Amino acid sequence: MKRRLFFKNAATASIGLGLTKYSSKDKPARPFENGIQFCVTVSENKLQFFSETIKEPIKIVHIADTHLFMDDERGDPYTMYSGRMAKAYNQTKHFKTGESTNPELALGAALDFAKESKADLITLIGDIFSFPSEAAIEWVVAKLKEVDIPYIYVAGNHDWHYEGMEGTLEDLRDNWIKERLLPLYQGNHPLMAAYDLKGIRFLAIDNSTYQINKEQLDFFKEQVSSEIPLVLLVHIPMYAPGKSIGFGCGNPYWGASSDQNFELERRLKWPEAGHSETTFNFHKAVFSAPNLMGIFSGHIHRFSIESIKGKPQIVTDDNASGGYLDVDFLPLEPKDKSLIF
Repeated sequence: MKRRLFFKNAATASIGLGLTKYSSKDKPARPFENGIQFCVTVSENKLQFFSETIKEPIKIVHIADTHLFMDDERGDPYTMYSGRMAKAYNQTKHFKTGESTNPELALGAALDFAKESKADLITLIGDIFSFPSEAAIEWVVAKLKEVDIPYIYVAGNHDWHYEGMEGTLEDLRDNWIKERLLPLYQGNHPLMAAYDLKGIRFLAIDNSTYQINKEQLDFFKEQVSSEIPLVLLVHIPMYAPGKSIGFGCGNPYWGASSDQNFELERRLKWPEAGHSETTFNFHKAVFSAPNLMGIFSGHIHRFSIESIKGKPQIVTDDNASGGYLDVDFLPLEPKDKSLIF
């Protein structure tokens, strides 16, 4: 059986985080034909979204790029593939204080903050691991169980990549999701899932190969047609004019000619033709979605905010260096509404 069939036969692509269940028949009281009116404020790693669409406060701790490198004897047969990344983040400097830290301490601190602040949701958006180590994956699953806060996981390009292992990006991703990462998905589809929380739908879409497939595009369009407020979670940021090749999803400059790291990462070179038409169509659909409130991503290890058609994309600092985002979705007070809208 081909691995892509395994994913098609996996659990349904939506879950309600123990609060609500998704139904394609669900419709809000009013559609968002002209877009959702909201404002965003930023102070260091703290973000606040305000909108009359938001009925209850929601606190999210957004984490990406932890790059855990822990391993044990089960990883011995794979050291020829994991060696470089096993040494890449052993010791880091905290992005704020400059003090010495490491991925284990950094993720532990972010999860502790989530628990102390009574977060409603933790988003783990890729490259939590430097390679698909069983020991590291088991450690994260145990930590998440201990914290006991609902979470969403989306794979990053390192989570499933053993450098130098033969295979296409898609085949390697499918294989190591199935063999190692599957417990983190909590029974949901690894490549696309919807999670409802207090009236907002969080869409987890895996773009860790830099590309989007037809099933993912169709899934996203279906969610847009639901007219429920959406937040998109992807590891690789969506392209915005003037940004680097790291903003590689829907990037017109992405392809073989701009691939500077394929030898270092020991993988197949990006396609000569660049992105598929489906990936470009996904980019257009994302920034045209009237009910999309924002995009959260990682990958580039630097905090960044871009806005296209009024849709903000927020990229977090890498968690390996202590970074995470403290995000609040808050109802808009009447006095604020009268001033802003």
